[in-house]
Amino acid sequence: MARTIVVTGGSAGIGLAIAERFARDGWQVAIVARQEARLQQASAMLAAAGAPKVLAISADVADVTAIDAAAARVEAELGAIAAWVNNAMSTVVAPADRITAAEYERVTATTYLSQVYGTLAALRYMKPRGKGAIVQISSGLAERPAPLQAAYCAAKAAVTGFTDSLRAELIADKSAISLSVIYLPAVNTPQPTWARNCSGREQVLPDPLFDPRLCAEAALEAVRRPQREFWVGRSTAMMALVQSLAPAFADRQAAKQIDAMSGAPAPDREGNLDRPYEGPAAIDGPSTDRAQAGQLQTFSSRQRDLLKLGAAGGLLGIGAAAAFGLARIPPRLRS
Repeated sequence: MARTIVVTGGSAGIGLAIAERFARDGWQVAIVARQEARLQQASAMLAAAGAPKVLAISADVADVTAIDAAAARVEAELGAIAAWVNNAMSTVVAPADRITAAEYERVTATTYLSQVYGTLAALRYMKPRGKGAIVQISSGLAERPAPLQAAYCAAKAAVTGFTDSLRAELIADKSAISLSVIYLPAVNTPQPTWARNCSGREQVLPDPLFDPRLCAEAALEAVRRPQREFWVGRSTAMMALVQSLAPAFADRQAAKQIDAMSGAPAPDREGNLDRPYEGPAAIDGPSTDRAQAGQLQTFSSRQRDLLKLGAAGGLLGIGAAAAFGLARIPPRLRS
């Protein structure tokens, strides 16, 4: 019997890439998003990719009632939910003090609370069965926030706090339900052209830029062989490493990136914050020529901890050597 997965934000970008990868693996796929026409386009793509059944559900992921209803419909029409991927998000590209209270609330609802609602909906069906996989799609910006993305970075960081707390509860319950977080690098999706932008400049994603299909491979890995966390791309792991070891240095480096991440002057764009963008069901964004495809590079929690320990050990060694060298210099020559 085919397994069933739910992917929120599954009608475009990373969500569609994830849904398509599971379709190619023979899963029944349910996708949840707002734009009806794009959902139907995505459904046809998933059926062509090999999904035995596809269910497209038009819903606002920030509406807990709608998410609960979507989960109930999946269970009724496709059967037991084996995996749930929380991927939907939104952002506002602007200086922090130019983002309105309403915009902060909306980004928090769609990027953080949607993952809470999706997780709780999945658990409602997984807990009685004692099994299932839940995957949270996050970002390296949850670990090392970037300027001009304060609302998004804060919401992604909140996802980590919620997930870590819930994971401890599942461990205490001796549950076999897996809970993984995938931290992504900059990815070539349509999102930069759909997002609300009040910065006065076009958004330019930094290098290295990755193909969304690599992120989809990480999601499949998280369901097949669950781990606590995955970091996609060496750049993502390094962001977290530098932030943990030298946060003040990371702040200065992030500040230097503002100009590099800002393109040509542009008028404010309303974007898809409050209503769906009228674009096609596309996986790729406008920067395919820059996007890295090929072998997936992921770092597990243990590998990242080893990187941290190695780097910390190296810094300690340098510090100890410097201190030892200073101790050997006569006091009169140290100034």
